[in-house]
Amino acid sequence: MKKLIIINGPNLNLLGKREPQIYGSLTFKEFFETIKEKYPQVSLEHYQSNVEGELINKIQDVGFSYDGIILNAAAYTHTSVGIGDAVAAIETPVVEVHISNTFNREDFRHQSYVAPNAKGIIVGFGLQSYELAIQSFLK
Repeated sequence: MKKLIIINGPNLNLLGKREPQIYGSLTFKEFFETIKEKYPQVSLEHYQSNVEGELINKIQDVGFSYDGIILNAAAYTHTSVGIGDAVAAIETPVVEVHISNTFNREDFRHQSYVAPNAKGIIVGFGLQSYELAIQSFLK
């Protein structure tokens, strides 16, 4: 059984409330329950923090023992050299995920410090971006 973790960064705890025209009306908890049911062959966990150092600690904690990390570092994607360095330092493959199409947004969101060390990037498919990342680990 594949062991995967979804790590979400700042403000993703507000899914379902925050800008529903961009992020939808489902909470992440509701969505997470549906994907756990849809992928019973995967041991799937979830972690969220608004704090950069906590995200780095989690990446390091799981980065040598899990089969995959699905990382939505949110705004830290575009600002955190530390998160980029943490992804570079681990052995577990990372798929960078974004709910919105970051290339349709402000110019600063076009830069990613995660991408150079990620297995791949999935952007702009709403919450389905997470499912596509799960599927990438199952192939």
